[in-house]
Amino acid sequence: MPARHQPATPGHSPGRSLRARPGGSADAETALGLPGDTDAPGAPKEPGAPEDPGAPEDPEAAARQICLRLLTLAPRTRAQLADALQRRHIPGPAAEAVLDRFTEAGLIDDPAFARAWVESRHHGRGLSRRALSTELRRRGVADEDVQEAVEQVGPDQEAATARQLVAGRLGATRGQPPEARVRKLMGVLARKGYGAALAYRVVREALEAEGAEIAGELTEPDPDISSEGEW
Repeated sequence: MPARHQPATPGHSPGRSLRARPGGSADAETALGLPGDTDAPGAPKEPGAPEDPGAPEDPEAAARQICLRLLTLAPRTRAQLADALQRRHIPGPAAEAVLDRFTEAGLIDDPAFARAWVESRHHGRGLSRRALSTELRRRGVADEDVQEAVEQVGPDQEAATARQLVAGRLGATRGQPPEARVRKLMGVLARKGYGAALAYRVVREALEAEGAEIAGELTEPDPDISSEGEW
């Protein structure tokens, strides 16, 4: 008589390794080398998983993890990291201790951050010294570090960059009245943080080089176009 076929137990198929079902023994999973239920209370978090709300049990370890994760994504200032730790409920003493160690190790370097920021934003986006100073201060860089970084861009370099910005937009204004061209080109420079005096001088030079006659005195740009939109 042929042997009777035994139905497979639900949730288990022949040849598959046995794994403890929810509610079963965690020791069985450990013995088999299988990952535990990471959603269970008290279970270890997956790498990079967000911390639970409230102060963590080991605040310094949590602070190190947060800082390293943020610094892996992009350079940060000490103030930016301090704000992130505060939002994650890291106590002040633990946050300061970790930030101090990261600073000593060179992982936090506000002067280097400021220099790199100026290099990138001036040459990449044509921002003025004033605009760069504003951006760095908003990121918590100390005034002395801001001043040192912005000094990389001298007055001659700033004027040369302003001329490049105007040259890039000059063609789009051709055929318009000179006064309209002045206003639009000065608006381009105003949005990059350039002062009205420098902007007017650079725009006037560019238009006169094309043979345009500019009449009238210096006019301040409109207030609503006097700052870079991304600040």
